[in-house]
Amino acid sequence: MIYHYDFLIIGGGVAGMSFALKVAKAHKGTVAIICKTTLDEANTAKAQGGIASVTNLAVDNFDKHIHDTMVAGDWLSDPKAVEHVVRNAPAAIEDLVQWGVNFDKKADGSYDLHREGGHSEFRILHHQDDTGFEIQRGLMAAVRNNPDITVLENHFAVEIITQHHLGMEVTRRTPDIECYGAYVINPDTQKVDTYLSRVTLMATGGTGAVYATTSNPSIATGDGIAMAYRAKGTVKDMEFVQFHPTVLYNPAETHPAFLITEAMRGYGAILKLPDGTEFMQKYDPRLSLAPRDIVARAIDHEMKIHGLDHVCLDVTMKDPEETKKHFPHIYEKCLSIGIDITKQMIPVCPSAHYMCGGIKVDLNGESSIHRLYAVGECSCTGLHGGNRLASNSLIEAVVYAKSAAEHAIANIDNYKFQENVPEWNDFGTLTNEEKVLITQDEKEVGQVMSTYVGIVRSNLRLKRAWTRLDMLYEETEDLFRRVKPTRDICELRNMINVGYLITRQAMERHESRGLHYNVDYPPKPRKI
Repeated sequence: MIYHYDFLIIGGGVAGMSFALKVAKAHKGTVAIICKTTLDEANTAKAQGGIASVTNLAVDNFDKHIHDTMVAGDWLSDPKAVEHVVRNAPAAIEDLVQWGVNFDKKADGSYDLHREGGHSEFRILHHQDDTGFEIQRGLMAAVRNNPDITVLENHFAVEIITQHHLGMEVTRRTPDIECYGAYVINPDTQKVDTYLSRVTLMATGGTGAVYATTSNPSIATGDGIAMAYRAKGTVKDMEFVQFHPTVLYNPAETHPAFLITEAMRGYGAILKLPDGTEFMQKYDPRLSLAPRDIVARAIDHEMKIHGLDHVCLDVTMKDPEETKKHFPHIYEKCLSIGIDITKQMIPVCPSAHYMCGGIKVDLNGESSIHRLYAVGECSCTGLHGGNRLASNSLIEAVVYAKSAAEHAIANIDNYKFQENVPEWNDFGTLTNEEKVLITQDEKEVGQVMSTYVGIVRSNLRLKRAWTRLDMLYEETEDLFRRVKPTRDICELRNMINVGYLITRQAMERHESRGLHYNVDYPPKPRKI
């Protein structure tokens, strides 16, 4: 089957839905959101802490937020991207409120602001400890109530369509590569349909599932990044994988590991060893509120020198009722495994959390492939640099969704549907034995990435990861050529592509900077 949509959105988190709402309101065209599961299963919904924006002008200002972002990013952030997001953040918050998102307020009606690691002021808007879920809820309601937006759940995008599919040889040096839509697996027929579009948006989220343990849902397999890379789009800064310092240590849960929000440390919780000894004073004067890369490495080092599988987060000194009020979901989750956080320390460890790199885009959110935009975690705007500042991701997604929508609307009349695209050749079958191989290979990718391309790296470890991933790549591509596309084999391909990109770009950075820490390149003093 062949379908036509003016705007084709691949991914349904805050980035995809914000873009959809913007273009549906401003342009009388057709809009479709492709979701590989359901609309409510996205990284956005897992974000506990909040969303950063300057709102309390009595003590805060844009320059402070810009400086905090540059410091956290180890001065690798693009100043233009940082200023673009910070100065447009308040308007983005208003958009979210207009769409029905609720943020906690004080009795006087002002926002109840939190402070998180790396922030010099209280500027984190939140909804209890489930801000991402609240944003996802509000946007889902707005999208489902909009008759101009079609939501296609349980559809899986296999590849984006470019001149390559018209018989043209496309390389990374080919000028003016264009995107004409995507090939998508229909869940009812299991056939690959052709979705032609005038504008395509990647909003496929992160890459956490390529690691053995992650705070991301298992669907975070880097699909959009891998598709753009295979289409010869520019992908940048993949070596900067953020490991959240504090996920709940619970070996029974790896995808996703339960996140203990950074807002808890902003609230006053202190990192300690299981015997109650504090340790962050050895690593940074900001103690438990240092940027995430510093805290994650500190925890990793303490676990290694003491032979531990976790450290602890202590919030027992705070008022129990206030703790329950601010962090009801964390309280209930920990209680479900026998830990009362008002009386006992929380066992925590670092876990793969956020991809700072991705599909390189400009200030309009457009990639190096014309007519293809990327917004949210799958994109690389330059905002995060070497390390994302806490709670900057959700606001980035909303700001860039607006920028991309405005640019796409201004240019869409120049784009036509490409009607010469051939349908997908679906020759092949997939046996149960091959499904076992796919499952095993997914586990191997996670083991390779966590062991060799984790928080602390070395040239030898990276070379070993490269060798293992290259073997998996050859085996998987050979299998993909012989079978009908299914979600599981496509996800495996994407995970291997993403693992390769992280490893290769880590090998190319001959320094320790931000989230990329290589023992063969001792870090230089960090500018604060």
